[in-house]
Amino acid sequence: MPLFLFIVVKVQNIFDILQEIAPLDLAQSWDNVGLLVGTPEGQVSSILLALDPTTALLAEAEQCNAELIITHHPALFRPLKSLRSDRPTEKFLFAAVQAGLHVIGCHTNLDAACGGVNDVLAQLLALQDAVPLLPDTTEGCGQKTGLGRIGMLSAPLTPECFLEQLDRAISPPWLLEAGPRPDKIHKVAVCGGSCSDVSATALRGGADVFITSEVKHDIARWAEEAGFWLIDAGHFATEYPAMKGLRDVLVKRLDASGLEVSVRCAYQEPPLRLAAGKAC
Repeated sequence: MPLFLFIVVKVQNIFDILQEIAPLDLAQSWDNVGLLVGTPEGQVSSILLALDPTTALLAEAEQCNAELIITHHPALFRPLKSLRSDRPTEKFLFAAVQAGLHVIGCHTNLDAACGGVNDVLAQLLALQDAVPLLPDTTEGCGQKTGLGRIGMLSAPLTPECFLEQLDRAISPPWLLEAGPRPDKIHKVAVCGGSCSDVSATALRGGADVFITSEVKHDIARWAEEAGFWLIDAGHFATEYPAMKGLRDVLVKRLDASGLEVSVRCAYQEPPLRLAAGKAC
């Protein structure tokens, strides 16, 4: 009679694989990443990936029998003085603990990793020879890791055509711009999430345009004076595609390790939307 070996997958097994994909030492010093809720010894048969830790996510985790939730934005970022279910910032954590769920955060380590947030964004825009905008000293995937990416389009585009390409790539709910549009776009810099503070680095790198989000007022004015085109494509839109990218990589690593775990990406919508009202 053949013997079938059942491998019990634990949170630690998933964490070890995530360490290969997005090592914790790539995270910024101010960040809070890793196992934030639960225990390394917890058993895992199903994983739910999401950009944001929301209470709606917990209902989806229950539907797909997920024991482990992995989010990009950490569920626990700042120190808490309490853990109450009646406060918005604590609701998710309270409910996750009650449900016995395990929660891992992969934030700036996933931003900087090879194949992470910024590589996905660069790939969606078909950038060639993309390299980190802010290189890290840690080597990975045959190239340096780090925040942002800067690379070349296969052929120059007009600003209008580039905007169409950007819209198709990430379906942003809006596109805001600052600074003058150049005649042609050839070299492009990207940094998913709130990275307008590194706009000057993108300019020094020779970029014709820099795509990021949450562009600050003073940075927008700086772009005017510097003659540099900035595009604010929204925090959600510039990071959300990376969740599918993480799922694809995680599934491959699990398969290679012989670990049978279901991995699903949660569908989420941007928390900000354009306000539209009817005439009074």
